[in-house]
Amino acid sequence: MFDRIRRRLGGTDTRTVGLFVDGPNVFREEFDVDLDELRRVGDGLGRTGVRRLYLDEHATPGLVRAAEARGFEVVVTSGDVDVKLAVDATAALAEGRLDTLAIASRDTDFKPVLEYAGSVGVGTVAIAPGSYGRSDALRNAADDALTL
Repeated sequence: MFDRIRRRLGGTDTRTVGLFVDGPNVFREEFDVDLDELRRVGDGLGRTGVRRLYLDEHATPGLVRAAEARGFEVVVTSGDVDVKLAVDATAALAEGRLDTLAIASRDTDFKPVLEYAGSVGVGTVAIAPGSYGRSDALRNAADDALTL
């Protein structure tokens, strides 16, 4: 699966991937997503330059520790997680640090970020936490889509 996606995105393992995870929308009871699986997905897309999990102030200390132990940079915000993630992803794109942007979420708020990435020549992947949690808008805005 990853070989097909890497070919579509035009690259080899030297592509720098930014994996941005919308924690409140991915780590929900109805989805059985684990951090190791998310890490494998990001790593399967190329060389990970950014592996970041965004959480709100209600995140448990156990989740924060587990994410950090698996190589995620954890960003906890008291404001809207979506805004912080979108701003950070857009900044990484504007700085030219990424060849591929992968967003794990089911929230259509990230559609403009994926569209911007595509407009500046960055490959895009929408990662859904499950088939029930898949956003058609994100899937259609991205070059490729994966369902966990």
